[in-house]
Amino acid sequence: MKIFLDTIGCCLNQAELESMARQFRASGHEIVAKADEADLAVVNTCTVTSQGASDSRGKIRQAARRGADKIVVTGCWATLEPQSAAALPGVSRVVPNPRKDFLVADVLDLQPSAFDLEPISREPLPGLRARTRAFIKVQDGCDNHCTFCITAIARGPGRARPIDEVIAEIQSALDGGTKEVVLTGVHLSSWGQAMNLHLRDLVAAILKETDTPRLRLSSLEPWDLDAEFFALWAGGPSPYGRLCRHLHLPLQSGSASVLRRMARKTTPESYAVLVELARAAIPDVAITTDVIAGFPGETEAEFAETLDFVRRMGFARGHVFTYSSRPGTAAARMDGQIRHEVRKERNAVLRAVFAESERSYQQKFLGKIMSVLWESTSRYGGNGLMVEGLTDNYLRVRAYAPEPRWNQVDAVCLTGLQDDGMTGKLINTV
Repeated sequence: MKIFLDTIGCCLNQAELESMARQFRASGHEIVAKADEADLAVVNTCTVTSQGASDSRGKIRQAARRGADKIVVTGCWATLEPQSAAALPGVSRVVPNPRKDFLVADVLDLQPSAFDLEPISREPLPGLRARTRAFIKVQDGCDNHCTFCITAIARGPGRARPIDEVIAEIQSALDGGTKEVVLTGVHLSSWGQAMNLHLRDLVAAILKETDTPRLRLSSLEPWDLDAEFFALWAGGPSPYGRLCRHLHLPLQSGSASVLRRMARKTTPESYAVLVELARAAIPDVAITTDVIAGFPGETEAEFAETLDFVRRMGFARGHVFTYSSRPGTAAARMDGQIRHEVRKERNAVLRAVFAESERSYQQKFLGKIMSVLWESTSRYGGNGLMVEGLTDNYLRVRAYAPEPRWNQVDAVCLTGLQDDGMTGKLINTV
């Protein structure tokens, strides 16, 4: 059987898609790049914003229009609105999040243990889902109660995978040629709390027990981290080549009063101290973040506090989300809902501030030689193939190469700035 896999949303959804691909392949089925080539399509949905839910429905309809014989729908939107998902054209089954890890076994009428017999190398997904990086889910669910978040409702309580299971999956990714592993979770930094462990214990074990060339961490809630965690990056140049110097620390607001309404377990002051600790421990670290524009009740003064805080932090990059009311969350019931046009205006102002700070961060690396893992080849020009990839500290780089360099690491001298990244010149392969 030919299987098409698609997703919308976070890197956790991508990690789950890759695990499904591995299980389908282990059962003798083929993963294809297009829905019109498939006997079965699986769509992993999102509902973090109303746009995410809309995009999820669009993905399902698109798979149906392109002729997928059967469509299986899973993920956060499908979990919260199973009847709506089942009513879409071509949908033959809706698998809620609690059953998602067993989706392949259920669809193929197999026992879940069928996939535990022998490790199978993890291969990149074909087509637009191809990645040089392997996304590994190590944690799911969340026990926080941020008032804007629907994901915690859709994903359920927090739970973590044991170290040996994570390492086995990472090893299968390495056997398949992966050069970078990304650890993901809904509340990744809570990993291990129920086992009296900390995320740093998992990271240390991976670095010790595997030869992962690059290990990257996805989003980390700031209240779970401390100086001992940042000590993982200590010890000279060698660890930097493996543990990526990039920390995504969601802020959501630079106003203390807004953070309280969001039920976030941090303050602007404690967040700033954490960033200072990280920068002191990790040279040239990229600190990136998320901010919500137009949260209910956000006054002009509170918005100004956020703008001032973002400017002072000097983030390497920032994602700005226009507040999206999600049914079932506390924030959706709050007084003082901001007009949509005001939310959009504040989004635009924040994006401009983040663009300025991103450019300032990039400028520090002009003329420096960095290692770049190439993710794609975009076009051929007079100077060769245009390749694109990432440094360990999340600088997006484009350069000309004499040959395809997908999933290879090169030393690159960074030579210029573009609106969406940097340009560079290959020095040699490393």
